Parts: sequence; structure tokens; C-alpha cells
Amino acid sequence: MKRVFIDGSAGTTGLQIYSRLSKRDDIELLTLPESERKSVSARKRLLNSCDIAFLCLPDKAAVEAVELVENPEVVIIDASTAHRTAPGWVYGFPELSEEQGELIAGSKRIANPGCHASGFIALVSPLIRDGLLDRDAMLSCFSLTGYSGGGKSMIHEYEGEDGSSLHAPRMYGLTQNHKHLNEMRKICGLESYPVFCPVVCDFYSGMQVTVPLHSSQLAGKASIEDIIKCYRSAYDRDPVIKYAELTDHGGMISASSMSGRDGMLVAVYGNEDRIILASSYDNLGKGASGAAIENMNIALGLDRDYGLFV
Repeated sequence: MKRVFIDGSAGTTGLQIYSRLSKRDDIELLTLPESERKSVSARKRLLNSCDIAFLCLPDKAAVEAVELVENPEVVIIDASTAHRTAPGWVYGFPELSEEQGELIAGSKRIANPGCHASGFIALVSPLIRDGLLDRDAMLSCFSLTGYSGGGKSMIHEYEGEDGSSLHAPRMYGLTQNHKHLNEMRKICGLESYPVFCPVVCDFYSGMQVTVPLHSSQLAGKASIEDIIKCYRSAYDRDPVIKYAELTDHGGMISASSMSGRDGMLVAVYGNEDRIILASSYDNLGKGASGAAIENMNIALGLDRDYGLFV
């Protein structure tokens, strides 16, 4: 039985990981009493006595936690932004390629992807890889997310007594310095950052990322049918990401359609002139804790979707 420690188990992602793993009989969860939760010596002891350590901490605290690990056999899965583009860390998005999954399986340092970045990368990286988009493409990205992605403070903001004033969606990241942009650019191999417009909405969980394209942005004479073929080739045999159109009878897509699930659906809409790439998933699932457990499964040699609700 593998021993797992969640450093930062009181946060939203940590609580989600704990809830999922507590139902498994192949995992022993190591925990600290509330009085020792912030004790450096107590945390160091468990960080070095576990097989898998999840870091569900702010960036600075995650860097400090890594420095506490002296046991070379401990696999660290960092859910913060701190190591997603750092040397020596493997980006935990196995859907990039078979080789990426092998890198994750052989690594002791795995950086869990950002929620917005996951949807963008799932849409853009296969097109870059198959030559349907050039690396110098100037892209835009629009993303809707449930408020739980903002952690306990934002959840309280929406669900507290004053939450009645937050019914309208709120755009943020206005200076184009959102913390997910670095991984969006690097992992896809783009030469330029996309113009990114994230929006937090008045629903608990769910996420929808869209990338609009003019057909002139596609390489060569690629078409919308080529994009669909590319996605089907990339994801039809994947256990977590699938190609599937989600429109309801009114021709609409709900940003919370995948709430409560750990999978992701990608789709293409539009016509031969104007195209919308769309990914739908849960910001707490494939956007955070579900992805972390998927990476843990890979590290343990299990099926990627073991224990997940895709």
C-alpha cells in the first residue's frame, strides 16, 4: 500500500484530493493533527516518509516544501504554479503524447497543470503537432470558470452574506499577466503568448475554454474537417479526454456541463471561415485534483483513470 501525504490539505484542491483518495483501499493517507498542520518539522517528517507528496500550497510555500524533501524516492506532485515551466520538472499532462506519459511515469517531480491552461493546451497542442497551426500563430483564448477555482476566500465571497452582489460574470487578468500564460505558451510551443480573457462566473464548478480562429490562421489549406480528424486521432483512444460536441437543443453549451467529472471534452464549431475550438471540463477535476490523481496513477503504474469519474 502506497503512503500519500497532502501538504496543504485544508485548501480546496487538497480537500478534493483527500476526499477522492480516502475512498481508495490502495492508499494510506498520512495526516497531521490540526495543531501540527503548519509545523515545519512535522511536515518535513511526513514529506520524507511518504511515497507520493501532493503540494497544494501557494507558490512560495511549494518551493519551500520541495526543499524539505531529502528522500530521493518521494514523488512530488505540485499543484501550484511554481514549477510548471521549471527545469527538472515534468509537466503533468500525459495527453500531450505517449512520450509525455512515459516522462511522468519516470519522474519524481511532476508539475500539475493550471486549470485554464489545461483546456487551451488540449485544443492547441495537437494542431501545432500535426502542422495545422504554425508556432507563430497569434491566438486568443476566452475561458469561463466556476468560482471554486478561487479557493476558500472566493467561495466565501460568493456564498457568504454579501454574495448577492456577484451574480454577473467578472473578467480578470486584465493586464495580460495571468499566471497560466507561461505554460500555455511553452507547452504548446508557441512563439507568442495568446491574448487571454479569463472570466469567473456565479456557479460553483465547471470550466469552458474557447479558442476562436479565422480559417486564414490555419496552416496551408487546412479545414475544420482536418481539425476534427486531428482531435479524433489524438483523443478517441484516450481514457480522460474525448472529442464530443455538447450543444443542447437550443444550440448552446453550458460551462458547467462537466461539473463533478474528471474528464474533458473537446469539440469544434463554426464554418469554413470562422471556427471555435472548445474544451469543457471541471476546474476542480481535470483542472486540478482530478489531474493530480491522474498523475499519481501514472507514477504508481496504474491505469490513468483509476478511481476517477470521467
